[in-house]
Amino acid sequence: MHGVKSIQDIERTMEYGTRHRMTKGTDMNATSSRSHAIFTIYIESSKDYDGATHFRLGKLNLVDLAGSERQKKTNAAGDRLREAIEINLSLSALGNVISALVDGNHSHIPYRDSKLTRLL
Repeated sequence: MHGVKSIQDIERTMEYGTRHRMTKGTDMNATSSRSHAIFTIYIESSKDYDGATHFRLGKLNLVDLAGSERQKKTNAAGDRLREAIEINLSLSALGNVISALVDGNHSHIPYRDSKLTRLL
Protein backbone atom coordinates (compact mmCIF):
# COMPACT_ATOMS: atom_id res chain seq x y z
CA MET A 1 0.00 0.00 0.00
CA HIS A 2 1.28 3.45 -0.89
CA GLY A 3 0.28 6.50 1.12
CA VAL A 4 -0.57 9.48 -1.07
CA LYS A 5 -1.41 13.08 -0.32
CA SER A 6 -2.17 14.58 -3.74
CA ILE A 7 -3.58 13.85 -7.19
CA GLN A 8 0.00 13.73 -8.51
CA ASP A 9 0.85 11.03 -5.94
CA ILE A 10 -2.17 9.02 -7.10
CA GLU A 11 -1.15 9.37 -10.75
CA ARG A 12 2.42 8.27 -10.00
CA THR A 13 1.18 5.24 -8.07
CA MET A 14 -1.22 4.25 -10.88
CA GLU A 15 1.57 4.62 -13.47
CA TYR A 16 3.82 2.42 -11.32
CA GLY A 17 1.13 -0.27 -11.20
CA THR A 18 0.54 -0.05 -14.95
CA ARG A 19 4.26 -0.49 -15.66
CA HIS A 20 4.31 -3.66 -13.56
CA ARG A 21 1.17 -5.18 -15.03
CA MET A 22 1.57 -8.39 -17.02
CA THR A 23 0.82 -8.19 -20.74
CA LYS A 24 1.49 -10.74 -23.46
CA GLY A 25 0.68 -10.83 -27.14
CA THR A 26 -2.07 -12.98 -28.66
CA ASP A 27 -3.30 -13.28 -32.24
CA MET A 28 -6.07 -10.79 -31.39
CA ASN A 29 -4.12 -8.24 -29.34
CA ALA A 30 -0.36 -7.51 -29.27
CA THR A 31 -0.46 -6.20 -25.67
CA SER A 32 -3.27 -8.20 -24.10
CA SER A 33 -3.65 -7.71 -20.33
CA ARG A 34 -2.99 -11.00 -18.57
CA SER A 35 -4.07 -9.74 -15.18
CA HIS A 36 -6.79 -7.69 -13.57
CA ALA A 37 -5.81 -4.42 -11.91
CA ILE A 38 -7.54 -3.09 -8.81
CA PHE A 39 -6.61 0.35 -7.55
CA THR A 40 -8.25 1.13 -4.21
CA ILE A 41 -8.36 4.66 -2.86
CA TYR A 42 -9.17 5.15 0.81
CA ILE A 43 -10.25 8.72 1.50
CA GLU A 44 -10.05 10.13 4.98
CA SER A 45 -10.96 13.61 6.16
CA SER A 46 -11.47 15.21 9.51
CA LYS A 47 -13.12 18.38 10.69
CA ASP A 48 -13.29 19.99 14.09
CA TYR A 49 -16.63 21.37 15.21
CA ASP A 50 -18.79 21.31 18.31
CA GLY A 51 -15.63 20.74 20.34
CA ALA A 52 -14.93 17.36 18.73
CA THR A 53 -13.11 15.98 15.72
CA HIS A 54 -15.40 14.29 13.20
CA PHE A 55 -14.03 11.86 10.63
CA ARG A 56 -15.33 10.85 7.23
CA LEU A 57 -14.02 7.73 5.55
CA GLY A 58 -14.58 6.43 2.05
CA LYS A 59 -13.31 3.72 -0.25
CA LEU A 60 -13.20 3.83 -4.05
CA ASN A 61 -12.21 0.84 -6.19
CA LEU A 62 -11.01 1.50 -9.74
CA VAL A 63 -10.95 -1.79 -11.63
CA ASP A 64 -9.44 -2.65 -15.01
CA LEU A 65 -10.36 -6.18 -15.95
CA ALA A 66 -8.20 -8.37 -18.16
CA GLY A 67 -9.78 -8.98 -21.53
CA SER A 68 -11.94 -11.97 -22.20
CA GLU A 69 -10.94 -13.29 -25.60
CA ARG A 70 -12.18 -16.35 -27.42
CA GLN A 71 -9.48 -18.94 -27.07
CA LYS A 72 -9.93 -20.23 -30.62
CA LYS A 73 -9.31 -16.78 -32.09
CA THR A 74 -6.20 -16.07 -30.01
CA ASN A 75 -4.51 -19.41 -30.80
CA ALA A 76 -3.40 -19.46 -27.17
CA ALA A 77 -1.45 -22.47 -25.94
CA GLY A 78 0.47 -23.49 -22.83
CA ASP A 79 0.78 -20.79 -20.16
CA ARG A 80 -1.20 -18.30 -22.24
CA LEU A 81 -4.10 -20.74 -22.55
CA ARG A 82 -4.09 -21.40 -18.79
CA GLU A 83 -4.07 -17.62 -18.15
CA ALA A 84 -7.02 -17.16 -20.51
CA ILE A 85 -8.97 -19.92 -18.74
CA GLU A 86 -8.33 -18.31 -15.32
CA ILE A 87 -9.30 -14.86 -16.63
CA ASN A 88 -12.53 -16.19 -18.11
CA LEU A 89 -13.38 -18.07 -14.89
CA SER A 90 -12.89 -14.96 -12.74
CA LEU A 91 -14.98 -12.85 -15.15
CA SER A 92 -17.73 -15.48 -15.01
CA ALA A 93 -17.61 -15.41 -11.20
CA LEU A 94 -17.94 -11.60 -11.28
CA GLY A 95 -20.91 -11.93 -13.63
CA ASN A 96 -22.53 -14.41 -11.23
CA VAL A 97 -22.11 -11.98 -8.31
CA ILE A 98 -23.57 -9.10 -10.30
CA SER A 99 -26.51 -11.24 -11.45
CA ALA A 100 -27.22 -12.38 -7.89
CA LEU A 101 -27.12 -8.79 -6.61
CA VAL A 102 -29.36 -7.45 -9.38
CA ASP A 103 -31.84 -10.33 -9.18
CA GLY A 104 -32.43 -9.79 -5.47
CA ASN A 105 -34.01 -13.24 -5.03
CA HIS A 106 -30.80 -15.00 -4.02
CA SER A 107 -30.18 -15.91 -0.41
CA HIS A 108 -26.48 -16.43 -1.23
CA ILE A 109 -24.19 -14.03 -3.11
CA PRO A 110 -21.14 -15.99 -4.41
CA TYR A 111 -18.47 -13.45 -3.41
CA ARG A 112 -15.92 -16.12 -2.47
CA ASP A 113 -15.93 -17.94 -5.81
CA SER A 114 -12.81 -16.13 -7.08
CA LYS A 115 -9.99 -13.93 -5.83
CA LEU A 116 -11.37 -11.06 -7.90
CA THR A 117 -14.83 -11.12 -6.33
CA ARG A 118 -13.36 -11.63 -2.87
CA LEU A 119 -11.25 -8.46 -3.26
CA LEU A 120 -14.10 -6.38 -4.60
